[in-house]
Amino acid sequence: MPKFQDITTWQQAEALMQPVFIRLIDNIRKQLEQSSWQGSYVETAIWPEGTSEEVKFRVNQLQAELDTVSPERADEIEEALAELPSPFLRYQLCLKQHDHEIYIDLWDVCYQICFQNYDPNSGTSHISDDADQDGVEVDTSLLDETGEVDWNRLDDKTHAIVAEIFTGLPS
Repeated sequence: MPKFQDITTWQQAEALMQPVFIRLIDNIRKQLEQSSWQGSYVETAIWPEGTSEEVKFRVNQLQAELDTVSPERADEIEEALAELPSPFLRYQLCLKQHDHEIYIDLWDVCYQICFQNYDPNSGTSHISDDADQDGVEVDTSLLDETGEVDWNRLDDKTHAIVAEIFTGLPS
């Protein structure tokens, strides 16, 4: 997970993450159309450390129940869920070709697009070899002068990173 230095960095990242994810999925689709690799998406729940199997079962049970209950019961379930730990959802791209199977963490790719020199091991931006950052640095070239997403630059960067991923796949 990225580490944020301040609220401004958080706000800039918040403005970028949904557009980044949308462009990422679209660019993956385009690459898969031209590739001999088959792709599918996998969602995995990552639970906070120490969460018991009973609690996980209870949370999953309550979440499944939400779709079929009255609005009053839904409010009760939402309150109960608020008191329980919730998982972080990890989204992965599974690429398959012959006997090769490769998993790519989509959030890590999003962070690589959104931040400058993102290091997934530390959750920070590494701008130089001399010093580690205390957190991530947003790639502000993806934002225009008003703070809105520059869709052309975002698409160019996303395309380059996705192309690099597919170029690095075994043949």
